[in-house]
Amino acid sequence: MRRIIGLSLFLVLGVLLAACSEKEGELPKVVNQEAIEEEGELTRVDVQEVNEKWNSEDVVTITDPEKLDMIKKSLGNVKWEPNVEAEMAREEDVVFTLFYSFDKNMPERLYEYRIWFENNETATIISNKESEGYGRLDRESTQNLKNALAN
Repeated sequence: MRRIIGLSLFLVLGVLLAACSEKEGELPKVVNQEAIEEEGELTRVDVQEVNEKWNSEDVVTITDPEKLDMIKKSLGNVKWEPNVEAEMAREEDVVFTLFYSFDKNMPERLYEYRIWFENNETATIISNKESEGYGRLDRESTQNLKNALAN
């Protein structure tokens, strides 16, 4: 009698575990950090030009939605090499910080980009974001980015 009760309890427990577990062969979903960041709202950009004609203390804040959208689209065209440690021979031309808001109850997330504008009208960018790192931007996107950053 004890064996029948024990076997019945074991069977019920097995059915409950099978019903509560994930489907066979399906792996648990991993949260993609890039997908989360795409959902975040770019709220502002602080731009600091770093060259001899500008005081490196001057910071311009961009909040215009059209310019923010242009900056976001331009950065979407960068060909990133995330595992490259890059060093540049000269100081960057522009440093800007993107402010992303994901939840009104949480602080904004900040990403810093250092940009070197090249003679061939392209740009080299170094980001502090792990998934990006070092990147190159083509002529058209570089011009769009310059237009968005200009006041």
